[in-house]
Amino acid sequence: MTGRRRLLDGRAEALADDTPFDDDGFVLDDELGFDGEQLDRVERAALRRVGGLSTELEDVTEVEYRQLRLERVVLAAVWSAGTLDDAENSLRELAALAETAGSEVLAGVIQRRPNPDPATYLGKGKAAELRDLVVAEGADTVICDSELAPSQRRALEDVVKVKVIDRTALILDIFAQHAKSKEGKAQVELAQLQYLLPRLRGWGDSMSRQAGGQVGGAGQGMGSRGPGETKIELDRRRINSRIAKLRREIKDMKTVRDTKRGSRQANHIPSVAIAGYTNAGKSSLLNRLTGAGVLVENSLFATLDPTVRRAETPDGREYTLADTVGFVRALPTQLVEAFRSTLEEVGQADLLLHVVDGAHPDPEGQLSAVRQVLADVEAADVKEVVVINKADAAEPEVLDRLRRAERHSVVVSARTGEGLEELRRLIAEELPQPDIEVTVVVPYSRGDLVSRIHERGEILTSEHRADGTLLRARVDPSLAEELTAYAV
Repeated sequence: MTGRRRLLDGRAEALADDTPFDDDGFVLDDELGFDGEQLDRVERAALRRVGGLSTELEDVTEVEYRQLRLERVVLAAVWSAGTLDDAENSLRELAALAETAGSEVLAGVIQRRPNPDPATYLGKGKAAELRDLVVAEGADTVICDSELAPSQRRALEDVVKVKVIDRTALILDIFAQHAKSKEGKAQVELAQLQYLLPRLRGWGDSMSRQAGGQVGGAGQGMGSRGPGETKIELDRRRINSRIAKLRREIKDMKTVRDTKRGSRQANHIPSVAIAGYTNAGKSSLLNRLTGAGVLVENSLFATLDPTVRRAETPDGREYTLADTVGFVRALPTQLVEAFRSTLEEVGQADLLLHVVDGAHPDPEGQLSAVRQVLADVEAADVKEVVVINKADAAEPEVLDRLRRAERHSVVVSARTGEGLEELRRLIAEELPQPDIEVTVVVPYSRGDLVSRIHERGEILTSEHRADGTLLRARVDPSLAEELTAYAV
């Protein structure tokens, strides 16, 4: 046999029937070709095994969605576009999501084909190979790296003989585990029900729960008898009623948040929103800038409930800093809709700190995915500063590439504190500046006014006189109106 010896080190491995292996688990092959937009015959015939995905979790969390226990899982993906590295990075992200949900990842496979099979996602032959892999690994669940149609999921389950879920169901489960506030739980439940509604499954007349008309047909005659309302129809009606109720509750909660936001805007307190990919370090950055003490975990979607904290610029001006839920590639549309009211914190902000993980294999992909979601919630026009985080772990050439690509950016490390002073100065420069200049003599009995000028304005000169403090300052319109009585 010829070819080069290659270890299962994260590169995809072919599982085609004619692929030779040695006794140590090495594969012997030649480089597979790629002829432009055409798919090489060998590639199309191969189900590629992706190594380096196995995890060793001991604690397994009970999955609420569909009452599953995601204990031992195998991942499956179809590679239709982009490079092999892109496909593997996506599968590694799916492995991190599965681990966050409390599962042990045993293996992952990728099939190269133009489009997912409309029947069984991977195609019948490769689905059968996947079944053999599931048996060999002792897995009880298959997770697909796409959103499956209900018919695809059922057909693939029929082949592999274990539970099959898709990326959307997995993300919804993680959200359900991490939601803590009443609003967060309501938003997640709404997204889950919207996902479940078209996937209800019934079995005909055996699902009937009542007879139509008079039972036995007595008294009402023709046209009044029938199977009645089936179980699936009853479930569908109940889910629609629950969705309507949740939407009303979320709307009421949105009113409370709008009132708080309106109060801050009435006081002309500038707002800064932190957004970015999940696990990019947004909460760590919030803690560094404000001392908020919010939960920080090295896991996906650790933050679901938005946190708003007060902060100050180096020159003493107040502003609010809001931490938001993280985004992910192909974020389920149900979640975007359910969390729309929460994400309005980003759309209403004066400045957006877009945090990206500089140590991630594909930071540009993170930036693109987040901007796509921001466009969906009408927040794409907010003034943006790209904060390249985890500088202590990132490669220098990657940081340099990102800085050249993102003109308005700053490199920081929330863990070590590197670059935070530069970030604070940049925030102060980009926030709206008080634009009304006043000259006033504030009596010593009104020290509260002087304090508010320090917090919300910019003091140009200050002089203590017998009748009070002479100030020349720039302030916002509402404060300027309050100071009218003391103008000189």
